[in-house]
Amino acid sequence: MTNRILFFSRWTALLVPACLALNGCMSTTPNFDRHFGESVKSFTAAQIIDPDAATKNPSTQGVDGKAAVGAMSNYNASFKAPPATANAFVIGVGGSGAGGAGGGAAMPPPANGE
Repeated sequence: MTNRILFFSRWTALLVPACLALNGCMSTTPNFDRHFGESVKSFTAAQIIDPDAATKNPSTQGVDGKAAVGAMSNYNASFKAPPATANAFVIGVGGSGAGGAGGGAAMPPPANGE
């Protein structure tokens, strides 16, 4: 029985490195390259509801130049000077017709921001 085990272990010792060496020669890259990008294309196509929407619906006329310039200048100006926010500690102080010591006039916020 020991001769049989010895014989099997010799063939295994020769066969395993040969299989590992041949495995290094096998390449799966052509199979991957053939299908490269298909998943991205399919997911992009799945996100489009109606691919022919541009041909079915006519384009609408845009706004005139003066209105567009005015809208963009107002939009850009909104980022330059943000609106003043009320101080959280003076909410309810001073009146808006609910009575109180202010006589109906709102108290201006302090100049130093406190």
